[in-house]
Amino acid sequence: MAPADGGGEQPHKAHRQHKSGAKARKKKGKGKGGDDDAGGEKKNPKAFAFQSAAKAKRLQARSAEIEQRRLHVPIMDRSIGEPPPFVVVVQGPPQVGKSLLIKCLVKHYTKQNLSEVCGPITVVSGKSRRVQFLECPNDINGMIDAAKIADLALLLIDGSYGFEMDTFEFLNIMQVHGFPKVMGVLTHLDKFKDVKKLRKTKQRLKHRFWSEIKEGAKLFYLSGLIHGKYTKREVHNLARFISVIKPIPLSWRMAHPYLLVDRFEDVTPRESVRLNRKCDRKITLYGYLRGCNMKRGTKVHITGAGDFSLSGLTSLADPCPLPSAAKKRGLRDKEKLFYAPMSGLGDLVYDPDAVYININPHLVQFSKTDENETSNKQGKGRDVGVDLVKTLQNPKYSLDEKLEQSFINFFGRKPAAQSEGISASQNDQGDANISNADILESNEDSYSECSSDSEHGNDDDAQLSDHEVDLTEKVEFCNGRLRRKAVSANFKDDDDNEDADEDDTDSENSGDDQLSEGSVSLDDNEHALDSDDETENNAKWKKSLLARTQSRRIANLMRLVYGQATTKLGSTTSERNDSSAEESSDEEFFVPKGQKKQANNESTSFDDLDAEDYSKFFKTKLRDWSDEDLIKSIRDRFVTGNWSKAALRGHELNENEEDDEVYGDFEDLETGEVHKSEVYENSTGNGGAHKQDDLAMEERRLKKLALKAKFDAEYDGSDLSGEEVDNDKRKSKQEESNGGGYFDKLKEEIEIRKQINISELNELDEDIRVEIEGFRTGSYVRMEVHGVPFELVEYFHPCHPILVGGIGLGEENTGYMQASLKRHRWHRKVLKTKDPIIVSIGWRRFQTTPVYAIEDRNGRHRMLKYTPEHMHCFAMFSGPLAPPKSGVLAVQHLSNSQVPFRITATGWIQEFNNSARIMKKIKLTGVPCKIFKKTALVKGMFTSDLEVARFEGAAIRTVSGIRGQVKKAAKIEPGDMLKRKGESTEGIARCTFEDRILMSDIVFMRAWVNVEVPTYCNLVTTALQPRDQTWQGMRTTAELRRAHNIPIPHNKDSVYKPIERKVRKFNPVEIPAKLQHLLPFKSKPKDTPKRKKIPVESRVPVLMQPREKKTYAAIQQLRLLKHEKARKKKMQDEKKKKAYEAEKAKTEQLTKKRQREVRRVRYREEDKQKKRARR
Repeated sequence: MAPADGGGEQPHKAHRQHKSGAKARKKKGKGKGGDDDAGGEKKNPKAFAFQSAAKAKRLQARSAEIEQRRLHVPIMDRSIGEPPPFVVVVQGPPQVGKSLLIKCLVKHYTKQNLSEVCGPITVVSGKSRRVQFLECPNDINGMIDAAKIADLALLLIDGSYGFEMDTFEFLNIMQVHGFPKVMGVLTHLDKFKDVKKLRKTKQRLKHRFWSEIKEGAKLFYLSGLIHGKYTKREVHNLARFISVIKPIPLSWRMAHPYLLVDRFEDVTPRESVRLNRKCDRKITLYGYLRGCNMKRGTKVHITGAGDFSLSGLTSLADPCPLPSAAKKRGLRDKEKLFYAPMSGLGDLVYDPDAVYININPHLVQFSKTDENETSNKQGKGRDVGVDLVKTLQNPKYSLDEKLEQSFINFFGRKPAAQSEGISASQNDQGDANISNADILESNEDSYSECSSDSEHGNDDDAQLSDHEVDLTEKVEFCNGRLRRKAVSANFKDDDDNEDADEDDTDSENSGDDQLSEGSVSLDDNEHALDSDDETENNAKWKKSLLARTQSRRIANLMRLVYGQATTKLGSTTSERNDSSAEESSDEEFFVPKGQKKQANNESTSFDDLDAEDYSKFFKTKLRDWSDEDLIKSIRDRFVTGNWSKAALRGHELNENEEDDEVYGDFEDLETGEVHKSEVYENSTGNGGAHKQDDLAMEERRLKKLALKAKFDAEYDGSDLSGEEVDNDKRKSKQEESNGGGYFDKLKEEIEIRKQINISELNELDEDIRVEIEGFRTGSYVRMEVHGVPFELVEYFHPCHPILVGGIGLGEENTGYMQASLKRHRWHRKVLKTKDPIIVSIGWRRFQTTPVYAIEDRNGRHRMLKYTPEHMHCFAMFSGPLAPPKSGVLAVQHLSNSQVPFRITATGWIQEFNNSARIMKKIKLTGVPCKIFKKTALVKGMFTSDLEVARFEGAAIRTVSGIRGQVKKAAKIEPGDMLKRKGESTEGIARCTFEDRILMSDIVFMRAWVNVEVPTYCNLVTTALQPRDQTWQGMRTTAELRRAHNIPIPHNKDSVYKPIERKVRKFNPVEIPAKLQHLLPFKSKPKDTPKRKKIPVESRVPVLMQPREKKTYAAIQQLRLLKHEKARKKKMQDEKKKKAYEAEKAKTEQLTKKRQREVRRVRYREEDKQKKRARR
């Protein structure tokens, strides 16, 4: 409460220190330790120095590493104003809880229940922060688009199942297109019944997550569901983690403008669609501009559709603005705005067949009356019972709202009710007899006009801004169909009125403007109904009161013409004081009358001191119209004058007019003429002095900007702690050696340059600034695109994100690009040259046929038939050009079930150069047809003498390793053997070798030939077909063979054959007789042949006599009997041996049993003896 005397300031509560408790004991302990040092000698510095040189070196190295890790190339942040919403992409495999998590987060931020998740959902999460949630589709195209725009990726993982390939695919996609912030979220943890198993699973998944991203990556846990939703505490903690994450400035996004479409409208004339359903459409796309500024005329790429030129680009009011800039301690629940038209939380709802606009149900209570029932508008022709029932069915105010409108009288005078005040103001205006039917009809007419304008498209930008976003949606189920309940966002609660601007009303019509407690002025309401700024939920009765009085308010012409006069300061201050009095808290309710009057006088004396008093008459502003020059200066204002713009702007009016006093010099942009202000020149008297003053002012301004940039850098923690102490020379030298001083100076220069640019742009007109600078990032823009295929509109689905990216200079051209590519280690097969793959570069996705190569030592790019294992290779393909260092992602199939891992290869663009060549090695073979000493004629290598002339001097080689060279084409004499045989003499080359070759040698030559890179480039148009269909482009050769059941062709020359070499017979060496005498005996040839063994076949057979045959037969029979007896005896011995062994085993078993009993008796006796001995 304010003090009663009203003289001094309000006394504040004095600070009382803690006398007891943990903090008091801690401070007391610190005080004891510091008292001795304060009064006595300082501590010995040697006692607190490093005790170990190794430890000091290690800490110093650690500090240096931290400092070097901090250094990076500073990037200028060109964004001005409010940043766009922070994009949070929720990704995960099917049935893992993506939609439920988004619903819980939206419920946490906005207190609104979301029925379905479709498209981007924008919510206000703080006083200076907005979050835009997007559910990532499960198809590969949606994952690629979502990874390109994500500031934070929430990877949902089924804890009961583990990681799935969708998560790793999305991680690889993000790594290629600029790695944003990533956070893992484990769900389905309530399926674990064993706590120990749950703990081990968390540990295992956490380490696997770390190995894929980095050590210490955040993995959040959602324990389970309660009533079908995640617990509020866990959702709150997750929201806190999201709120502290800062986006990473990625180079591609900082250099290209883009937006995520959150509204999509087809504005094609209905008649054109009726005549030709497949005609090209005109569409409008809405969204927050991100990246860099976008200028008019920029070409854009709509993902899945193609490149288009913008037919129109306008900036609209923010449909989900940040809270007001006034000082507030926190963001209240009623200020937490949201905007999600595709999900049913905005002004529009999207069905597959139409776009619907929500209208508040209580505003449309009855259907329109017929023309012949105009006499019954006041209810005279209706039955009393019907009126009573309809009144009960459709009450204007609910019971709670009526209780809110009730007042408690403290001072004996009853204030007029709000509805009575409104009717009184209407009676003053001459419209006292207004029935409920009239009010209903006016409401229906106004809202029907709004809905019709929105449904017929936004051909005019002014109409769009008037009727686009003035409602907030609430989802309801009506007649089995999803409908959205529109709630007006034009009113604010009682606390918000402290910041409202209510200077639009006059003292005479103050009763008209003060509708109710917490309301705003009618001028503000008119603006709020036509703007796109506010989408906040409020009570229904406020809008009904507003609709009834809006059309019957008489405009204050004095205010419109003269503004707010200084002679009537009491009216404006009274309005301001009245509004503040209404919005004061309960503690300030009882305020003395004198003090209140004094406060009003104080506010009156200081509020409008700078306002211009229109009641006074200034003679100095009059012009002498008797002057002929002055009359000639306005001759062009009349019909007889020159009406051209150059003449109107070129002729100068009197230099003492008011515009010159305000603006000074100006330049005509059409004629180029510079006009000087006479007042400015006369006031200075010396142009050079003013130039010096301007330079001094500019220098002071730049110094202020530099000081501000330095302060910002220190506040952000970028400066080192040693810079705060001037006398710490050793630390400053270390900073300079580490590069920290240069880094901070560079950041300061960049900040100064940015502030200079901003100050120069602020001096320009808004239209000129938009033409020069473009539309700023963070603004909500409307894009109009013409000539769009009808499939984009017909197959549009809000669950699939539409990304619109700006195309830079030169990026719309098509050419050859060289990329460094590596096959993914999880992809099963190697990639083959000229097999089609789908490549994602920048905003585009297209199919192309690359040629793989590798660079040799001499700089030659040698073609590879297949990609190498575990290393990068050179890939050249045709497509839309992209700047170097752009990420390249390759996939071979877009279907979800064809391959286990869909990421085929990753890499980056090296350059785009059409003159780059890829060479292929070939071998030309030939055989000698005639051999001389070291020269031979080779045939079969060339087909003509012209080819021989082309390869003169080329190196050749034989299989045996003899090197040679091609000399020239051979000249065949008429009597030559080749001529006589009738063979062709074309293409025979004369070659020389380093040694004599044989006729059996094969001669070959290595050569290189250019490989032609195919110019195939097919844009992936997934948005121009139904979303459930898979886009099909060019198929590989293997797929075509598999589809048509064609066997793989085999070249007979490529088949490996067994090597069959003929045994070569060499003639014996003949040594002369004289030489044999000189050789030792060991080396002399031995003429004596070796003794040969006589084979058995060559021996003479011996024929036996009959008696010898009988004798031989008898011996054979005796030998047979002997062998038979021996066999029988052996069998008997074996039987006896088996019986003996069986008897022996039985005996041994009995012996073992007897011995075991003996040992048992002995051990028992020994045990008894030991027990006796212990006793």
